Amino acid sequence: MALRTERHVLVDDAAPESPWSPISGFYQAGDGRWVQFHCNFPPHRDGILAVLGAANDRADVAAKVAGWTAQALEDRLAAAGMCAAMLRSGEEWQAHPQGRAVAVMPLVEIVRIGDAPRRSVDHRGAGNRPLAGIRVLDLSRVIAGPVAGRTLAEHGATVMRISAPHLPFVAPLLLDTGHGKVNAEIDLDAPGGRDRLHGLLADADVMIDAYRPDALAGRGFGAAELARRHPGIVLVRLSAYGEAGPWGARRGFDTLVQTASGLAADEAGGGIHDRPHHLPAQALDYATAYLAAFGTMVALARRADEGGSWCVRLSLAATARWLDALGRVPDRAAAFAIPDPARDAGADLMIETASPFGRLRHLKPALRMSATPPRWDRPPSPLASHPAEWPAA
Repeated sequence: MALRTERHVLVDDAAPESPWSPISGFYQAGDGRWVQFHCNFPPHRDGILAVLGAANDRADVAAKVAGWTAQALEDRLAAAGMCAAMLRSGEEWQAHPQGRAVAVMPLVEIVRIGDAPRRSVDHRGAGNRPLAGIRVLDLSRVIAGPVAGRTLAEHGATVMRISAPHLPFVAPLLLDTGHGKVNAEIDLDAPGGRDRLHGLLADADVMIDAYRPDALAGRGFGAAELARRHPGIVLVRLSAYGEAGPWGARRGFDTLVQTASGLAADEAGGGIHDRPHHLPAQALDYATAYLAAFGTMVALARRADEGGSWCVRLSLAATARWLDALGRVPDRAAAFAIPDPARDAGADLMIETASPFGRLRHLKPALRMSATPPRWDRPPSPLASHPAEWPAA
């Protein structure tokens, strides 16, 4: 359940609308191979429809996909900056240039990127929570980055999610990933926008960057620039396929990485499913998020012990490789027969929170700590509902 917390949210006893686009999912190409589209952001859907020359209709999309080979369509959509992946086996992925690049990536990479004085974790005042006084800028969308920020918030960090007016968000996910955060808005391409973000960074400890690699760096928020302008910063970078290799700048999401890396082919279960199938949770997103929070805490501890500015790097693809290496249960048929937990399963695991969206019923933090119990001090709130300034302690 902790790897799919978004499925255990009720708003005034009703389930939120599914964020999954009808155009997203698997399609069979003319050569018999499968491709997957991720169209939950309207620009990605519209871009894929434009490449295919298809209407916003699943049957028409399927007919158009049948006129392509899977590899040619994957290549064409990648060149257009769209989000798609051809289904590969694990062996094909391991032989692929990007698969080989991922094979040598650390699961969590923590590197020093600059010099800075030592800075105590609780430098802003008293507080018995592990991250009391730590300020985090959360520049992320969907699941992995936002859950990393949510996890830091449950240990006492002040987390500010930064959105932009022109960027689409998956609104239902705010109900799950927005706990403990304030929500502000900055347009980095508007006059003064970059100065406003640098102003927030002057008093920040951590910045989470989960956008496409180099998207923020191209606007002056890369590792070297941040270390120079904001000594002592901890930059957390999450990507789909890692920052090295031919797919280093490619857009991607959890399910696409499952498809490209062999997990979706393996999840078909040797005939249990008649088509490619994803894991029963977006495990890459959530596992990467929790690992990112862990890496952030390690970097903060190193900053306190030895000083410096730090960069924490993770990717969904490296997490996929790690999960794949954990092995398989012997009786796969029995594993596939395990029922999904109901949305409101585990009454002892659920809590209620009053929010601007209504009364939320949701999972409590998964971790249990006796002296400093994790909790969220703020309910989820709509985007841009707070000023772009650090709240008072």
